[in-house]
Amino acid sequence: MEILRTQRKASSTDAVPTLPLYRSAPPLEVRLEDFELFAIDRLRVLKGISDGLSRGKKPEEMMKLITDLWKAHMRHQNASEVINKDIISHFVLRLVYCRTEELRKWFLQMETTLFRYRLRMESLDVQRALMGDFDLPCKQVSNTEFEVLKEKLGQVSRSIGPSLATTDTIFFKVPFEEVPDLVSTRRVLIVKGYAYVAMNQVVSLVVTQFRSLLSKALVLTNRKWTSTISGQEKDRLTPIVEALSTSYLGPDYSQPKEFVEISIKDIDQVANTSFPLCMRHLFDKLRDEHHLKHGGRMQLGLFLKGVGLRVDDALAFWKAEFSQKVGAERFDKEYAYSIRHNYGKEGKRTDYTPYSCQKVISLTPGVGDHHGCPYRHFSEENLRAALGKMGVGGRAVEDVMDKVQNRHYQLACTLTFEAVHGTSCDAGINHPNQYFSDSQKILQSKNNTVT
Repeated sequence: MEILRTQRKASSTDAVPTLPLYRSAPPLEVRLEDFELFAIDRLRVLKGISDGLSRGKKPEEMMKLITDLWKAHMRHQNASEVINKDIISHFVLRLVYCRTEELRKWFLQMETTLFRYRLRMESLDVQRALMGDFDLPCKQVSNTEFEVLKEKLGQVSRSIGPSLATTDTIFFKVPFEEVPDLVSTRRVLIVKGYAYVAMNQVVSLVVTQFRSLLSKALVLTNRKWTSTISGQEKDRLTPIVEALSTSYLGPDYSQPKEFVEISIKDIDQVANTSFPLCMRHLFDKLRDEHHLKHGGRMQLGLFLKGVGLRVDDALAFWKAEFSQKVGAERFDKEYAYSIRHNYGKEGKRTDYTPYSCQKVISLTPGVGDHHGCPYRHFSEENLRAALGKMGVGGRAVEDVMDKVQNRHYQLACTLTFEAVHGTSCDAGINHPNQYFSDSQKILQSKNNTVT
């Protein structure tokens, strides 16, 4: 892996960047455990960035968010290994996210955003050194040309604020298409097809090149993955790579938190107050039709297990509903086993975990199915009606629908949670059982305040 270094001989005062360009995979031996753990840590950073962008955080807020995320997840107990973790984790996720156009697009945006803010943290000397490493198509503006354009450069500077002073500032002349973000926000002077970029704006130049190189690399990686790697590593790396793009990184909720339990007599009340839309829809359909297909039984059944419905109560609950349609004897023969199986009481005794939001979103319900994510699968009319039933109205509904239209389904659920409970949820909703748990905490806190 190539690490950015200046092309000139470094003096004692030269700033040497440690920001990788990720041009080639590192010739390192990586333990399989680190292969996955490093990737998960970086994925936590990228998903945090994605959430911040989707929430419309301002640049200064994004800077703090990314700094905190990096410190929290990309540390290493051996300081000398931090750079290796950075490089390895990037290349693992490049394998993970090269496989479809949608995955490539997401990874490209998040890695470019991460690179942009990390680059901004570097000094101007380092940023200038990186320009040389990228061999950018730019040339420093001469004193003579600067004097000719000084007044116009000053006008641009004043229009975007006092931070870009022209006095003693070095400017570079570059083809305008190399700095699309500066051009689109009118932050540079353009003359005869060239943009005049101040030294403290060179981040845009470097980031554009980084994005271009990474975009091409993802396509090439996909070809190599498809033709060679996935087959050669089908028993070792391929399962890890294929699972990472849909992995849930939080608690598994296989056991209810703090040993909380709910009983059958409580279930209607908590469904009304604390079930997320996906589970509330399944619950209502079960009550109405006294039956759910396999996908619905799995999604709702594991959720109920996670919120504290004991196996005996679960059997009684499902039997009470299903027996109204298929009869008690058929229920015992055809359905009771799978419920006990989910609780680890049958078969291999596996303790199955409730579905995360990513798992629910990835499901594709067929005709007659009710599982999956309503924010993804409902029509606009049906979704608006379902939200109204939960007590979400006015501007909040429009905000939710906006997130749905942009395919930010978890953020749509987060906004629903905030509207229903009248409080912010900065962590976001990542799991239906998290929704339930956080809801119960808020309701209990309100009850304690009242009493």
